[in-house]
Amino acid sequence: MPRFCANLTMLFNELPFMDRFAAAARAGFKGVEYLFPYDYDKAALAAALKQHGLVQVLHNLPAGNWAAGERGIACHPQRAAEFREGVERAIDYATTLGCKQVNCLAGIRPPHVDPNDARETFIRNLQYAAPKFGDAGIRLLIEPINTRDIPGFFLNYTQQAADIIKAVGSGNLYIQYDIYHAQIMEGDLARTIEANLKLIPHMQLADNPGRHEPGSGEINYPWLFDQIDRLGYDGWIGCEYKPATTTEAGLGWVRPYLSGA
Repeated sequence: MPRFCANLTMLFNELPFMDRFAAAARAGFKGVEYLFPYDYDKAALAAALKQHGLVQVLHNLPAGNWAAGERGIACHPQRAAEFREGVERAIDYATTLGCKQVNCLAGIRPPHVDPNDARETFIRNLQYAAPKFGDAGIRLLIEPINTRDIPGFFLNYTQQAADIIKAVGSGNLYIQYDIYHAQIMEGDLARTIEANLKLIPHMQLADNPGRHEPGSGEINYPWLFDQIDRLGYDGWIGCEYKPATTTEAGLGWVRPYLSGA
């Protein structure tokens, strides 16, 4: 049966961030993820995880100026030093939080940067980061993201991610497979997951259109969950969606899985 973790950036967002850990635990979640931990004291985050019996499943590397619209800097040729500083910071936080997976957002390709230069920059940065995370016992992931929600995002397709992983040549680089983004960009979800399962230690979900909870859109999630279970997938699935109303009102789909029914 799939294991679901709460994305605290998206879920329970009617609450102050530090109160969302308790809300996730009350709802029955055993793990959490969120975009970034860096605005918070790492000891306070670790204490919240311990207090509520939660696993920190995943967070992202620093991704530039998020408030100004940046969505990662890993494909930006002029920001390699900043990227490397972010690697050290992410390892520090992940180690304190007991987080075994960190996601690297490729970023939006600057308009003046040739696509081949962006790709080579991304590869070089990953060649630096992957062994650093490996030495710390942390998996490094990359995530294809759709160009409707983030126009110009550099990494968009599962095969593109697999090709970059091959070019990097590290045994510590994987795909974060976001079902919502994949549905928009390529569809064929079940076949794509099966073909790339060895590269996928973490998934995320939302329905389409709207990016709301499963059952609100076109994806047949009960069937897909059964397929993922049949394949023997043993990673987490992050609930990274915008609740259609309130978080609590939209949790009906996941309760049977959280209760083990």
